[in-house]
Amino acid sequence: MIPMRDGIRLHTVILSPVGAKHDVPVLLQRTPYGANGSSAPDDTTINVQAFGTNYGIMLKEGYFLVFQDIRGKYKSEGNMEIHQPLIHATQKGAVDESTDTWDTVDWLIKNLKGNNGKAGILGISYPGWLALVGAVDPHPALKTSSEQACMSDLFLGDDFHHNGAFRLSYGMEYTYEVEFDKTTDSDFPFPQFDLYDWYLKLGSLKNVNDKYFHHKIPTWNNFVKHPNYDEFWQKNSSLNYIQSAQIPQLHVGGYYDQEDLNGPQLMYGHMEEKDKDNYNHLILGPWNHGGWARGKGDSLGKISYGSATAYWFQALQKKWFDYWLKGIGDGKFEEAYCFQTGSNQWKTYRTWPPKEALPRKLYTGVANTASFEKPTALTGSVSYVSDPAKPVPYRTQPIEATYGTGSRWRTWHVDDQRFAYSRPDVISFTMEKLTTALTVTGKVTAHLFASTSTTDADWVVKLIDVYPDFDSTSLTMSGYQLPVAMEVFRGRFRKSFSNPGPLTPGKPEEFIIDLHDINHTFKPGHRIMVQVQSSWFPVIDRNPQKYVANIFEAKESDFIKATETIYCNSKYATYIELPVMKE
Repeated sequence: MIPMRDGIRLHTVILSPVGAKHDVPVLLQRTPYGANGSSAPDDTTINVQAFGTNYGIMLKEGYFLVFQDIRGKYKSEGNMEIHQPLIHATQKGAVDESTDTWDTVDWLIKNLKGNNGKAGILGISYPGWLALVGAVDPHPALKTSSEQACMSDLFLGDDFHHNGAFRLSYGMEYTYEVEFDKTTDSDFPFPQFDLYDWYLKLGSLKNVNDKYFHHKIPTWNNFVKHPNYDEFWQKNSSLNYIQSAQIPQLHVGGYYDQEDLNGPQLMYGHMEEKDKDNYNHLILGPWNHGGWARGKGDSLGKISYGSATAYWFQALQKKWFDYWLKGIGDGKFEEAYCFQTGSNQWKTYRTWPPKEALPRKLYTGVANTASFEKPTALTGSVSYVSDPAKPVPYRTQPIEATYGTGSRWRTWHVDDQRFAYSRPDVISFTMEKLTTALTVTGKVTAHLFASTSTTDADWVVKLIDVYPDFDSTSLTMSGYQLPVAMEVFRGRFRKSFSNPGPLTPGKPEEFIIDLHDINHTFKPGHRIMVQVQSSWFPVIDRNPQKYVANIFEAKESDFIKATETIYCNSKYATYIELPVMKE
């Protein structure tokens, strides 16, 4: 029970190396999920193999491995609220996750016999965010940090919202898990396995508190109170209270992270602007949330990568910590290591995104076509009807509880999109077959010119790699629609996330949607597809499609059908901007 500066004690599990020949460093992970380390029959000795390859390859050569419950979780004292901002720099005597990290490192360095005076911190997901904020105003002994799958802004693009659109199933189930009982994790007691109909019958979001939470889940209450990007969300954004890397920082993310895809990309770019010491580095791979730390990483769902990408990463991670904490190696690290899907190769870059990539515009056409040629017709559009009573599922049913038995949550970002392709409320625009390879490396941005017959709308845009009609390498992959990039945008925020406003019925407007960083080769014989829809349920809550000030308080009568129109003409030309590498 390590004491903090305000007297609160944090439960900490310390695993010490047996028979170390030299003083060794400390490797710290702080967590809200239970600091149990790994079990051992006699609670005295644990084989490093119990930690798998991610930790195991480092531990074999000697580290103190430390796990700690953060304030208010499991066996630690104090109170916990999700993802609180750092305040110690502006409020004298205040405590936060940065000061708790400082106090923990200070105690460890002073009390662990045989440590070499150096510590590192790492973690995945929430522990990744704790590694990020723990490296702000760090203890002198804290020499490096690796934030992995870390959230950065919970309104713009991570766990709970994407471009203002609320992530219903994840937001509801996760906040209940963490906050219903702060001594453990809790599963919401759903009465059925397939939750598509359950969430549909839930109706308006106001029913969550009225029927189930009864205002007892603090973070859910904050969702309701703060439907826009107000001061609450801005202060809680890591972009607000973190400016630059103060110690060597390794950001790690996955292209198919179903929870925090945006965080590592956004934080790397944010911190890179002030990286005068070359501390800021990035690794992006073909992984889902934390996929580099478990298994081989040689595939995800039905998509094969041809090599054990997780083992490749773990070797680089070992090299990173061994250098900064033990002085082993030459310390030469590339600016960015980014796996290239499609060609299935690791690539390194001197800058990220690479300056060699040139922007090309992929335009949509009225005949459900896509081309690099801008439409010349003065008129042209494609329309569909969006019905909140029949929303497009974000994956095939059954839609299991996020972390429930049999859940396919972890792989839905690579699911074959043909389940949506045939729906009348999903529009697809497809190129002719590629005759040569086309590699897209860097940030993909959608410029959607659209209108609605009502006063609000959601826009979901997908960039898809369509496999050949007959795939000679794997017949079962024939025609597969692999989503390379996907994102949602809530129309009311087209001008400002802080000050939303209704859409004008029938008025074409431009919606600019960040589809994030990718590194993908579209192979010869494949086609590129753009899909557009207006619901993504229940990972995204249903937009009533009638503008209301606070969707969390919408009435059932506010949910109405809408005709959505995508424009494909010379004046309003919908396109995807692709950063294309020269071959």
